[in-house]
Amino acid sequence: MTTLTFKDMSLKPELLRMIAKKGFEEPSPIQEQAIPLALAGYDLMGQAQTGTGKTAAFGIPILQNIIAGQHCQALVVCPTRELAVQVAGEISSLGRLLNVRILPVYGGQSIDIQIRALRRGIDIIVGTPGRLLDHLNRGTIILDDLHYVVLDEADEMLDMGFLPDIQKILSLCPGQRQTFLFSATLGEDVRRLGSEFMQDPQIVEIETPELTVPLTEQHYYEVKRKHKLEAMCRIMAVEQPVVSLVFCRTKKGVDQLTRRLERKGYAADNLHGDMSQRERDFVMERFRRGNVKILVATDLAARGLDVEEVSHVFNYDIPEDPDGYVHRIGRTGRAGRTGTAVTLVEPDQKHQLHIIERHIGKKIQRRVLPSLNHTVENRQDKLLEQVNQVIARGNYDIYEPLALRLLDHNDAVQVLAAALKIVDGEGQEIEVLDPDNILEDTAHVELPLGKQQGLYPRRLVEFITNYTSIQARQVGDIEIHGNSSYVEIPMACVDEFYDAFIRYEKGRRRGARSKQHSRKQQAN
Repeated sequence: MTTLTFKDMSLKPELLRMIAKKGFEEPSPIQEQAIPLALAGYDLMGQAQTGTGKTAAFGIPILQNIIAGQHCQALVVCPTRELAVQVAGEISSLGRLLNVRILPVYGGQSIDIQIRALRRGIDIIVGTPGRLLDHLNRGTIILDDLHYVVLDEADEMLDMGFLPDIQKILSLCPGQRQTFLFSATLGEDVRRLGSEFMQDPQIVEIETPELTVPLTEQHYYEVKRKHKLEAMCRIMAVEQPVVSLVFCRTKKGVDQLTRRLERKGYAADNLHGDMSQRERDFVMERFRRGNVKILVATDLAARGLDVEEVSHVFNYDIPEDPDGYVHRIGRTGRAGRTGTAVTLVEPDQKHQLHIIERHIGKKIQRRVLPSLNHTVENRQDKLLEQVNQVIARGNYDIYEPLALRLLDHNDAVQVLAAALKIVDGEGQEIEVLDPDNILEDTAHVELPLGKQQGLYPRRLVEFITNYTSIQARQVGDIEIHGNSSYVEIPMACVDEFYDAFIRYEKGRRRGARSKQHSRKQQAN
Protein backbone atom coordinates (compact mmCIF):
# COMPACT_ATOMS: atom_id res chain seq x y z
CA MET A 1 0.00 0.00 0.00
CA THR A 2 1.42 3.37 -1.06
CA THR A 3 1.85 5.87 1.75
CA LEU A 4 0.53 9.34 1.03
CA THR A 5 3.06 12.13 1.64
CA PHE A 6 2.44 15.78 2.45
CA LYS A 7 3.75 16.69 -1.01
CA ASP A 8 1.04 14.50 -2.55
CA MET A 9 -1.65 16.69 -0.93
CA SER A 10 -1.04 19.76 -3.16
CA LEU A 11 -0.42 22.02 -0.19
CA LYS A 12 0.85 25.61 -0.36
CA PRO A 13 4.66 25.86 -0.58
CA GLU A 14 4.76 27.97 2.58
CA LEU A 15 2.79 25.31 4.44
CA LEU A 16 5.03 22.51 3.18
CA ARG A 17 8.12 24.43 4.32
CA MET A 18 6.76 24.81 7.84
CA ILE A 19 5.71 21.14 7.94
CA ALA A 20 9.26 20.15 6.99
CA LYS A 21 10.75 22.63 9.46
CA LYS A 22 8.72 21.09 12.27
CA GLY A 23 10.17 17.70 11.41
CA PHE A 24 7.03 16.05 10.04
CA GLU A 25 8.59 13.62 7.55
CA GLU A 26 5.37 11.78 6.68
CA PRO A 27 1.73 12.07 7.79
CA SER A 28 0.60 10.19 10.87
CA PRO A 29 -2.30 7.73 10.30
CA ILE A 30 -4.94 10.28 11.33
CA GLN A 31 -3.35 12.96 9.12
CA GLU A 32 -3.04 10.64 6.13
CA GLN A 33 -6.76 9.77 6.27
CA ALA A 34 -8.27 13.04 7.47
CA ILE A 35 -6.42 15.74 5.51
CA PRO A 36 -7.43 14.60 1.97
CA LEU A 37 -11.09 14.26 3.04
CA ALA A 38 -11.03 17.69 4.66
CA LEU A 39 -9.42 19.25 1.59
CA ALA A 40 -12.14 17.63 -0.53
CA GLY A 41 -14.78 19.51 1.47
CA TYR A 42 -16.20 16.75 3.69
CA ASP A 43 -17.27 17.08 7.29
CA LEU A 44 -15.14 14.79 9.45
CA MET A 45 -15.67 12.79 12.59
CA GLY A 46 -12.28 11.44 13.70
CA GLN A 47 -11.30 9.11 16.50
CA ALA A 48 -7.73 9.64 17.65
CA GLN A 49 -5.90 9.79 20.95
CA THR A 50 -3.94 12.80 22.17
CA GLY A 51 -0.42 12.77 20.74
CA THR A 52 -1.36 11.27 17.34
CA GLY A 53 -1.07 14.51 15.37
CA LYS A 54 -4.76 15.35 15.22
CA THR A 55 -4.17 19.11 15.60
CA ALA A 56 -2.29 19.13 12.30
CA ALA A 57 -4.98 16.84 10.84
CA PHE A 58 -7.50 19.69 11.02
CA GLY A 59 -5.06 22.62 11.17
CA ILE A 60 -3.40 21.91 7.81
CA PRO A 61 -6.66 21.88 5.75
CA ILE A 62 -7.81 25.09 7.45
CA LEU A 63 -4.48 26.85 6.78
CA GLN A 64 -4.52 25.62 3.18
CA ASN A 65 -7.86 27.23 2.40
CA ILE A 66 -8.32 30.39 4.45
CA ILE A 67 -7.20 33.81 3.27
CA ALA A 68 -5.37 35.96 5.82
CA GLY A 69 -7.08 39.20 6.78
CA GLN A 70 -10.64 38.15 5.93
CA HIS A 71 -12.12 38.19 9.47
CA CYS A 72 -12.73 35.03 11.53
CA GLN A 73 -12.83 32.07 9.16
CA ALA A 74 -12.19 29.15 11.54
CA LEU A 75 -13.30 28.40 15.10
CA VAL A 76 -11.76 25.64 17.23
CA VAL A 77 -13.55 24.70 20.46
CA CYS A 78 -11.46 23.00 23.19
CA PRO A 79 -12.39 21.77 26.68
CA THR A 80 -9.63 23.50 28.65
CA ARG A 81 -7.49 26.59 28.67
CA GLU A 82 -4.29 24.51 28.47
CA LEU A 83 -5.46 22.67 25.35
CA ALA A 84 -6.69 25.89 23.70
CA VAL A 85 -3.28 27.51 24.16
CA GLN A 86 -1.53 24.38 22.92
CA VAL A 87 -3.72 24.06 19.80
CA ALA A 88 -3.40 27.76 18.97
CA GLY A 89 0.38 27.49 19.29
CA GLU A 90 0.56 24.45 17.03
CA ILE A 91 -1.59 25.99 14.28
CA SER A 92 0.29 29.30 14.57
CA SER A 93 3.57 27.46 14.15
CA LEU A 94 2.34 25.66 11.03
CA GLY A 95 0.96 28.87 9.51
CA ARG A 96 3.87 31.16 10.35
CA LEU A 97 4.75 31.86 6.69
CA LEU A 98 1.11 32.53 5.76
CA ASN A 99 0.66 35.58 8.02
CA VAL A 100 -2.41 34.00 9.56
CA ARG A 101 -3.61 35.63 12.79
CA ILE A 102 -4.62 33.19 15.55
CA LEU A 103 -5.98 33.97 19.01
CA PRO A 104 -6.75 31.68 21.97
CA VAL A 105 -9.64 32.91 24.16
CA TYR A 106 -10.35 31.35 27.55
CA GLY A 107 -11.58 32.15 31.02
CA GLY A 108 -9.06 33.36 33.56
CA GLN A 109 -7.49 35.87 31.20
CA SER A 110 -8.75 39.46 31.05
CA ILE A 111 -11.55 39.63 28.51
CA ASP A 112 -10.56 43.24 27.71
CA ILE A 113 -7.18 42.02 26.42
CA GLN A 114 -8.95 39.51 24.19
CA ILE A 115 -11.42 42.13 22.93
CA ARG A 116 -8.58 44.46 21.92
CA ALA A 117 -6.91 41.62 19.99
CA LEU A 118 -10.18 40.70 18.29
CA ARG A 119 -10.71 44.26 17.15
CA ARG A 120 -7.36 44.14 15.32
CA GLY A 121 -8.68 41.23 13.25
CA ILE A 122 -8.24 37.48 13.77
CA ASP A 123 -8.43 34.69 11.18
CA ILE A 124 -8.62 31.65 13.51
CA ILE A 125 -10.04 31.63 17.04
CA VAL A 126 -9.33 28.79 19.46
CA GLY A 127 -11.33 28.92 22.66
CA THR A 128 -13.10 27.26 25.55
CA PRO A 129 -16.93 27.05 25.41
CA GLY A 130 -17.70 29.44 28.27
CA ARG A 131 -15.46 32.27 27.10
CA LEU A 132 -16.54 31.83 23.45
CA LEU A 133 -20.18 32.22 24.47
CA ASP A 134 -19.27 35.31 26.47
CA HIS A 135 -17.70 36.91 23.39
CA LEU A 136 -20.59 35.85 21.15
CA ASN A 137 -23.11 37.37 23.55
CA ARG A 138 -21.09 40.61 23.67
CA GLY A 139 -20.80 40.70 19.89
CA THR A 140 -17.00 40.79 20.08
CA ILE A 141 -16.75 37.60 17.99
CA ILE A 142 -18.63 37.66 14.68
CA LEU A 143 -19.11 34.38 12.82
CA ASP A 144 -20.59 35.69 9.55
CA ASP A 145 -17.47 34.74 7.52
CA LEU A 146 -16.88 31.40 9.27
CA HIS A 147 -15.96 28.47 7.00
CA TYR A 148 -14.64 25.91 9.52
CA VAL A 149 -15.66 24.72 12.99
CA VAL A 150 -13.62 22.18 14.96
CA LEU A 151 -14.72 20.37 18.11
CA ASP A 152 -11.49 19.10 19.66
CA GLU A 153 -11.58 16.45 22.42
CA ALA A 154 -15.37 16.27 22.02
CA ASP A 155 -15.76 13.42 24.51
CA GLU A 156 -13.93 15.45 27.16
CA MET A 157 -16.23 18.45 26.59
CA LEU A 158 -19.32 16.28 26.96
CA ASP A 159 -17.93 14.67 30.12
CA MET A 160 -17.34 18.16 31.54
CA GLY A 161 -20.97 19.17 30.93
CA PHE A 162 -20.37 21.54 28.01
CA LEU A 163 -23.05 20.07 25.73
CA PRO A 164 -25.51 23.02 26.09
CA ASP A 165 -22.70 25.52 25.43
CA ILE A 166 -21.50 23.59 22.37
CA GLN A 167 -25.03 23.36 20.99
CA LYS A 168 -25.50 27.11 21.45
CA ILE A 169 -22.18 27.92 19.75
CA LEU A 170 -22.90 25.63 16.79
CA SER A 171 -26.39 27.05 16.39
CA LEU A 172 -24.81 30.52 15.93
CA CYS A 173 -22.44 29.31 13.18
CA PRO A 174 -23.33 29.66 9.49
CA GLY A 175 -25.05 26.65 7.98
CA GLN A 176 -22.66 26.58 5.03
CA ARG A 177 -19.45 25.46 6.71
CA GLN A 178 -17.21 22.47 7.21
CA THR A 179 -17.29 20.85 10.65
CA PHE A 180 -14.56 18.64 12.07
CA LEU A 181 -15.07 16.66 15.27
CA PHE A 182 -12.17 14.85 16.93
CA SER A 183 -12.47 12.64 19.98
CA ALA A 184 -10.53 9.92 21.79
CA THR A 185 -13.70 7.82 21.69
CA LEU A 186 -16.69 7.92 19.36
CA GLY A 187 -19.38 6.90 21.81
CA GLU A 188 -23.10 7.23 21.23
CA ASP A 189 -23.30 10.73 22.75
CA VAL A 190 -20.43 12.00 20.58
CA ARG A 191 -21.95 10.52 17.41
CA ARG A 192 -25.33 12.01 18.32
CA LEU A 193 -23.74 15.45 18.59
CA GLY A 194 -22.05 14.94 15.21
CA SER A 195 -25.23 13.86 13.48
CA GLU A 196 -27.06 16.89 14.87
CA PHE A 197 -24.64 19.50 13.52
CA MET A 198 -22.72 17.86 10.66
CA GLN A 199 -23.55 17.08 7.02
CA ASP A 200 -22.92 13.40 6.17
CA PRO A 201 -19.63 13.30 8.09
CA GLN A 202 -16.87 10.96 6.97
CA ILE A 203 -15.79 8.70 9.84
CA VAL A 204 -12.04 8.33 10.36
CA GLU A 205 -11.13 5.82 13.04
CA ILE A 206 -7.52 5.08 13.87
CA GLU A 207 -7.19 1.59 15.24
CA THR A 208 -5.56 1.52 18.64
CA PRO A 209 -4.38 -2.02 19.38
CA GLU A 210 -3.86 -1.09 23.01
CA LEU A 211 -5.85 1.53 24.86
CA THR A 212 -2.90 2.10 27.15
CA VAL A 213 0.53 3.29 26.06
CA PRO A 214 2.77 0.29 25.19
CA LEU A 215 5.85 1.90 26.75
CA THR A 216 4.08 2.46 30.06
CA GLU A 217 4.71 -0.20 32.68
CA GLN A 218 1.56 -0.76 34.73
CA HIS A 219 1.35 -2.34 38.17
CA TYR A 220 -0.60 -2.02 41.40
CA TYR A 221 -0.13 -2.41 45.13
CA GLU A 222 -2.87 -3.57 47.44
CA VAL A 223 -2.80 -1.16 50.36
CA LYS A 224 -5.06 -0.33 53.28
CA ARG A 225 -6.52 3.15 52.86
CA LYS A 226 -4.93 4.70 55.94
CA HIS A 227 -1.46 3.58 54.80
CA LYS A 228 -1.62 4.73 51.17
CA LEU A 229 0.61 7.75 51.74
CA GLU A 230 3.27 5.64 53.45
CA ALA A 231 3.07 3.09 50.64
CA MET A 232 3.44 5.71 47.88
CA CYS A 233 6.41 7.32 49.63
CA ARG A 234 8.04 3.90 49.99
CA ILE A 235 7.54 3.26 46.27
CA MET A 236 8.94 6.70 45.38
CA ALA A 237 11.98 6.08 47.55
CA VAL A 238 12.79 2.94 45.56
CA GLU A 239 11.79 4.00 42.03
CA GLN A 240 13.10 7.59 42.29
CA PRO A 241 10.65 9.13 39.78
CA VAL A 242 11.92 12.21 37.94
CA VAL A 243 8.51 13.89 37.63
CA SER A 244 5.28 12.45 39.03
CA LEU A 245 1.61 13.18 38.41
CA VAL A 246 -0.58 11.94 41.29
CA PHE A 247 -4.36 11.62 40.88
CA CYS A 248 -6.89 11.93 43.70
CA ARG A 249 -10.65 11.60 43.43
CA THR A 250 -11.61 14.82 45.25
CA LYS A 251 -10.34 18.38 45.63
CA LYS A 252 -10.19 17.88 49.39
CA GLY A 253 -8.06 14.78 48.88
CA VAL A 254 -5.71 16.73 46.60
CA ASP A 255 -5.18 19.44 49.21
CA GLN A 256 -4.66 16.97 52.06
CA LEU A 257 -2.20 14.78 50.15
CA THR A 258 -0.18 17.77 48.96
CA ARG A 259 0.20 19.10 52.50
CA ARG A 260 1.25 15.68 53.81
CA LEU A 261 3.83 15.25 51.04
CA GLU A 262 5.27 18.71 51.71
CA ARG A 263 5.58 17.91 55.42
CA LYS A 264 7.60 14.83 54.47
CA GLY A 265 10.04 16.94 52.48
CA TYR A 266 8.75 16.39 48.93
CA ALA A 267 8.58 19.20 46.34
CA ALA A 268 4.84 18.87 45.73
CA ASP A 269 2.04 21.19 44.59
CA ASN A 270 -1.63 20.76 43.75
CA LEU A 271 -4.06 21.50 40.93
CA HIS A 272 -7.85 21.43 41.21
CA GLY A 273 -10.99 23.17 40.02
CA ASP A 274 -11.29 25.67 42.89
CA MET A 275 -8.08 27.43 41.86
CA SER A 276 -8.07 30.66 39.87
CA GLN A 277 -6.47 30.69 36.43
CA ARG A 278 -3.55 32.70 37.79
CA GLU A 279 -2.95 30.07 40.49
CA ARG A 280 -3.12 27.28 37.90
CA ASP A 281 -0.65 29.07 35.63
CA PHE A 282 1.76 29.62 38.52
CA VAL A 283 1.64 25.94 39.54
CA MET A 284 2.11 24.71 35.97
CA GLU A 285 5.05 27.03 35.39
CA ARG A 286 6.77 25.70 38.54
CA PHE A 287 6.01 22.15 37.44
CA ARG A 288 7.40 22.66 33.93
CA ARG A 289 10.55 24.31 35.30
CA GLY A 290 11.22 21.42 37.67
CA ASN A 291 10.66 23.38 40.89
CA VAL A 292 7.80 20.98 41.60
CA LYS A 293 8.54 17.27 41.19
CA ILE A 294 5.13 15.96 42.23
CA LEU A 295 1.87 17.44 40.92
CA VAL A 296 -1.26 16.26 42.74
CA ALA A 297 -4.47 16.78 40.75
CA THR A 298 -8.06 15.76 40.19
CA ASP A 299 -9.10 14.28 36.84
CA LEU A 300 -11.00 17.43 35.87
CA ALA A 301 -8.12 19.76 36.71
CA ALA A 302 -5.62 17.63 34.78
CA ARG A 303 -7.63 17.53 31.55
CA GLY A 304 -5.85 19.30 28.74
CA LEU A 305 -2.46 19.18 30.47
CA ASP A 306 0.39 18.38 28.10
CA VAL A 307 3.50 18.10 30.25
CA GLU A 308 6.53 16.41 28.77
CA GLU A 309 8.68 13.86 30.59
CA VAL A 310 6.26 12.73 33.30
CA SER A 311 8.06 9.56 34.40
CA HIS A 312 5.40 8.26 36.82
CA VAL A 313 1.63 8.49 37.16
CA PHE A 314 0.24 7.46 40.54
CA ASN A 315 -3.42 6.58 40.92
CA TYR A 316 -3.57 7.42 44.62
CA ASP A 317 -7.32 6.89 44.32
CA ILE A 318 -8.34 4.27 41.77
CA PRO A 319 -10.41 5.98 39.01
CA GLU A 320 -14.15 5.44 39.08
CA ASP A 321 -14.42 4.53 35.39
CA PRO A 322 -12.09 2.60 33.05
CA ASP A 323 -11.72 5.46 30.56
CA GLY A 324 -10.50 7.61 33.43
CA TYR A 325 -7.68 5.14 33.98
CA VAL A 326 -6.72 5.30 30.30
CA HIS A 327 -6.69 9.11 30.30
CA ARG A 328 -4.64 9.27 33.49
CA ILE A 329 -1.85 6.90 32.56
CA GLY A 330 -1.68 8.39 29.06
CA ARG A 331 0.18 11.28 30.69
CA THR A 332 3.36 9.18 30.80
CA GLY A 333 5.17 6.97 28.28
CA ARG A 334 4.92 9.62 25.54
CA ALA A 335 7.05 10.39 22.53
CA GLY A 336 8.96 7.11 22.66
CA ARG A 337 9.85 7.44 26.34
CA THR A 338 9.16 4.78 28.91
CA GLY A 339 6.81 5.51 31.79
CA THR A 340 5.39 3.89 34.89
CA ALA A 341 1.77 3.86 36.09
CA VAL A 342 1.22 2.83 39.72
CA THR A 343 -2.25 2.22 41.16
CA LEU A 344 -2.93 1.93 44.89
CA VAL A 345 -5.83 -0.48 45.35
CA GLU A 346 -7.70 -0.78 48.62
CA PRO A 347 -8.74 -4.31 49.63
CA ASP A 348 -12.39 -3.79 48.71
CA GLN A 349 -11.57 -2.21 45.32
CA LYS A 350 -10.38 -5.33 43.53
CA HIS A 351 -13.62 -5.42 41.52
CA GLN A 352 -12.90 -1.93 40.12
CA LEU A 353 -9.42 -3.10 39.17
CA HIS A 354 -10.83 -6.10 37.28
CA ILE A 355 -13.23 -3.82 35.36
CA ILE A 356 -10.27 -1.67 34.28
CA GLU A 357 -8.29 -4.77 33.23
CA ARG A 358 -11.16 -5.99 31.07
CA HIS A 359 -11.50 -2.55 29.50
CA ILE A 360 -7.83 -2.22 28.53
CA GLY A 361 -7.51 -5.88 27.59
CA LYS A 362 -4.53 -6.73 29.78
CA LYS A 363 -3.63 -7.73 33.30
CA ILE A 364 -2.14 -5.13 35.62
CA GLN A 365 0.60 -6.85 37.58
CA ARG A 366 0.45 -6.86 41.36
CA ARG A 367 3.62 -5.98 43.24
CA VAL A 368 4.61 -6.37 46.86
CA LEU A 369 5.52 -3.20 48.68
CA PRO A 370 9.33 -2.85 48.96
CA SER A 371 10.77 -3.83 52.33
CA LEU A 372 12.36 -1.22 54.58
CA ASN A 373 15.80 -2.79 54.06
CA HIS A 374 15.38 -2.71 50.29
CA THR A 375 14.24 0.93 50.46
CA VAL A 376 17.20 1.99 52.58
CA GLU A 377 19.69 0.06 50.43
CA ASN A 378 18.27 1.55 47.24
CA ARG A 379 18.50 5.05 48.66
CA GLN A 380 22.07 4.45 49.78
CA ASP A 381 23.02 3.15 46.34
CA LYS A 382 21.61 6.31 44.75
CA LEU A 383 23.64 8.48 47.12
CA LEU A 384 26.85 6.57 46.41
CA GLU A 385 26.17 6.88 42.68
CA GLN A 386 25.76 10.67 42.99
CA VAL A 387 29.00 11.04 44.99
CA ASN A 388 30.97 8.81 42.62
CA GLN A 389 29.71 10.81 39.63
CA VAL A 390 30.99 14.04 41.22
CA ILE A 391 34.35 12.41 41.98
CA ALA A 392 34.62 11.18 38.39
CA ARG A 393 33.83 14.62 36.95
CA GLY A 394 36.28 16.40 39.25
CA ASN A 395 36.19 20.21 39.35
CA TYR A 396 35.56 20.44 43.11
CA ASP A 397 38.89 22.07 44.09
CA ILE A 398 37.21 25.07 45.72
CA TYR A 399 35.64 22.76 48.31
CA GLU A 400 38.87 21.04 49.40
CA PRO A 401 40.04 23.81 51.81
CA LEU A 402 36.63 23.72 53.48
CA ALA A 403 36.82 19.94 53.73
CA LEU A 404 40.20 20.16 55.44
CA ARG A 405 38.85 22.71 57.93
CA LEU A 406 35.98 20.35 58.81
CA LEU A 407 38.38 17.42 59.24
CA ASP A 408 40.57 19.45 61.60
CA HIS A 409 37.77 19.56 64.18
CA ASN A 410 35.56 16.56 63.36
CA ASP A 411 35.71 12.85 62.73
CA ALA A 412 35.97 12.06 58.98
CA VAL A 413 33.08 9.58 59.08
CA GLN A 414 30.83 12.12 60.83
CA VAL A 415 31.69 14.81 58.28
CA LEU A 416 30.92 12.53 55.35
CA ALA A 417 27.70 11.28 56.96
CA ALA A 418 26.53 14.87 57.51
CA ALA A 419 27.33 15.77 53.88
CA LEU A 420 25.40 12.73 52.64
CA LYS A 421 22.40 13.77 54.72
CA ILE A 422 22.39 17.14 52.95
CA VAL A 423 22.62 15.46 49.54
CA ASP A 424 19.83 13.05 50.48
CA GLY A 425 16.93 15.35 49.70
CA GLU A 426 17.47 17.32 52.90
CA GLY A 427 15.75 14.77 55.02
CA GLN A 428 12.88 13.23 53.05
CA GLU A 429 11.46 10.68 55.44
CA ILE A 430 11.96 6.98 54.79
CA GLU A 431 8.74 5.18 55.64
CA VAL A 432 9.46 2.64 58.39
CA LEU A 433 6.01 1.08 58.50
CA ASP A 434 6.12 -2.71 58.30
CA PRO A 435 4.60 -3.72 54.93
CA ASP A 436 2.85 -6.63 56.60
CA ASN A 437 0.83 -4.15 58.65
CA ILE A 438 -0.23 -2.08 55.66
CA LEU A 439 -2.88 -4.64 54.79
CA GLU A 440 -5.26 -4.95 57.69
CA ASP A 441 -8.66 -6.56 57.66
CA THR A 442 -10.82 -3.48 57.12
CA ALA A 443 -13.50 -2.56 54.64
CA HIS A 444 -15.20 0.58 53.34
CA VAL A 445 -18.95 0.14 53.60
CA GLU A 446 -21.58 2.32 51.95
CA LEU A 447 -24.78 3.68 53.47
CA PRO A 448 -27.73 5.07 51.46
CA LEU A 449 -27.81 8.16 53.69
CA GLY A 450 -25.93 11.43 53.46
CA LYS A 451 -26.00 15.15 54.12
CA GLN A 452 -29.51 15.53 52.71
CA GLN A 453 -30.75 13.09 55.34
CA GLY A 454 -28.98 14.99 58.13
CA LEU A 455 -26.06 12.59 58.52
CA TYR A 456 -22.69 13.94 59.65
CA PRO A 457 -19.51 12.22 60.97
CA ARG A 458 -20.20 12.53 64.68
CA ARG A 459 -23.73 11.17 64.29
CA LEU A 460 -22.45 8.24 62.23
CA VAL A 461 -19.80 7.35 64.82
CA GLU A 462 -22.43 7.54 67.57
CA PHE A 463 -24.67 5.16 65.64
CA ILE A 464 -21.81 2.69 65.11
CA THR A 465 -20.72 2.67 68.75
CA ASN A 466 -24.32 2.54 70.09
CA TYR A 467 -25.65 -0.22 67.83
CA THR A 468 -22.58 -2.42 67.20
CA SER A 469 -19.58 -3.77 69.08
CA ILE A 470 -17.26 -1.49 67.09
CA GLN A 471 -15.36 1.02 69.23
CA ALA A 472 -14.78 4.61 68.17
CA ARG A 473 -11.03 4.02 67.73
CA GLN A 474 -11.82 1.24 65.23
CA VAL A 475 -13.72 3.61 62.93
CA GLY A 476 -11.47 4.81 60.12
CA ASP A 477 -12.07 7.24 57.26
CA ILE A 478 -15.54 8.72 56.83
CA GLU A 479 -16.87 10.35 53.65
CA ILE A 480 -20.36 11.86 53.61
CA HIS A 481 -21.90 12.94 50.29
CA GLY A 482 -25.36 14.18 49.37
CA ASN A 483 -27.28 10.90 49.52
CA SER A 484 -24.61 8.37 50.43
CA SER A 485 -21.79 7.85 52.91
CA TYR A 486 -18.71 5.65 53.24
CA VAL A 487 -17.12 4.54 56.48
CA GLU A 488 -14.11 2.33 57.19
CA ILE A 489 -14.70 -0.41 59.79
CA PRO A 490 -13.11 -3.79 60.70
CA MET A 491 -13.82 -6.41 58.03
CA ALA A 492 -15.06 -8.86 60.66
CA CYS A 493 -17.81 -6.41 61.69
CA VAL A 494 -19.30 -5.69 58.26
CA ASP A 495 -22.25 -8.08 58.65
CA GLU A 496 -22.91 -6.84 62.18
CA PHE A 497 -22.84 -3.24 60.94
CA TYR A 498 -25.33 -3.87 58.13
CA ASP A 499 -27.63 -5.91 60.38
CA ALA A 500 -27.64 -3.04 62.90
CA PHE A 501 -28.36 -0.52 60.17
CA ILE A 502 -31.26 -2.58 58.77
CA ARG A 503 -32.77 -2.93 62.26
CA TYR A 504 -32.31 0.79 62.89
CA GLU A 505 -33.94 1.74 59.58
CA LYS A 506 -36.92 -0.58 60.19
CA GLY A 507 -37.40 0.92 63.65
CA ARG A 508 -37.11 4.46 62.31
CA ARG A 509 -39.71 3.79 59.62
CA ARG A 510 -42.11 2.17 62.09
CA GLY A 511 -41.70 5.20 64.33
CA ALA A 512 -42.38 7.56 61.45
CA ARG A 513 -45.52 5.63 60.46
CA SER A 514 -46.71 5.61 64.07
CA LYS A 515 -46.28 9.38 64.36
CA GLN A 516 -48.10 9.88 61.07
CA HIS A 517 -51.00 7.65 62.28
CA SER A 518 -51.21 9.58 65.57
CA ARG A 519 -51.39 12.90 63.72
CA LYS A 520 -54.22 11.58 61.53
CA GLN A 521 -56.17 10.45 64.61
CA GLN A 522 -55.70 13.82 66.26
CA ALA A 523 -56.86 15.53 63.10
CA ASN A 524 -60.01 13.40 63.06
